[in-house]
Amino acid sequence: MQISSEEYEELKPLLFSIGYRMLGSIQETEDAVQETFMRAHEVDQSNINNKKAFVCKIMTNRCLDLLKSARLKREQYVGPWNPEPIFNEKQTEGNPVNLILRKEGLTIAYLRMMENLSPVERAVLVLREIFDISYLEISEIVDKSLVNCRKIYSRAQEKLKKVSNESLDYNNNKQVVDQFIQALQLQNQQQLLQLLSANITLYSDGGGKVLAALRPIPTKQKVSAFLYGLVRKLDDNYIYKITSVNGQPAIVIYMNGRLQSIISFFIIDDIIQEIYITLNPDKL
Repeated sequence: MQISSEEYEELKPLLFSIGYRMLGSIQETEDAVQETFMRAHEVDQSNINNKKAFVCKIMTNRCLDLLKSARLKREQYVGPWNPEPIFNEKQTEGNPVNLILRKEGLTIAYLRMMENLSPVERAVLVLREIFDISYLEISEIVDKSLVNCRKIYSRAQEKLKKVSNESLDYNNNKQVVDQFIQALQLQNQQQLLQLLSANITLYSDGGGKVLAALRPIPTKQKVSAFLYGLVRKLDDNYIYKITSVNGQPAIVIYMNGRLQSIISFFIIDDIIQEIYITLNPDKL
């Protein structure tokens, strides 16, 4: 199947969005996109009625295959797994990553909660909710009945119900992050606790390559104690800044001039519901 340069530029961001939503990994997504175009090139064009639908099917099936193998990798992963963050230093004009972030709310919280879905649930949700692909086409892509696809979609929506309330106002969320930093710097525990949800959870992802909490940390008291412990361990060679990560304000920390960690937030109504600390150097 021949794909023109114009079609390539149109399809690449679409395929990237499908892959990144399903996989949560930039490198795996980029590899899957290239493999999709290679596979499409090998197909007889006379058998293809809709190029867009066809490449979406190839991409989705490739992601499903990767997710099946990823299950084993995630089971062997050391500590919590956070999605690979995209922050503005990685963004350049013409990059599909940049185009997607400008149009869609691919927050770390959304991608983290996608982990609660099975591979097929992810595929059905992304294809239906984000790209409005018909249930008939989806049933052909995931090889499930039409009725089953409707049930899968409903089930996936229910699992992601919490993240649907996520605050996406960048400036308002930045004020919350500013207050969070101030509470840590001034060691104002009362202010910090007021910013944290009663059901807060902190996920620290070191991937077994750097020191990080090996289990999710629940409750206000435990999270605040963990955060103050981190602050006390920082030496004088660190700097931080607030920048856009997956379209939302996050804290980016540099140690001795090198990127050390990214702290992202899931915020609802000015209250922090979850915190994601990514330290795994492979994701930075």
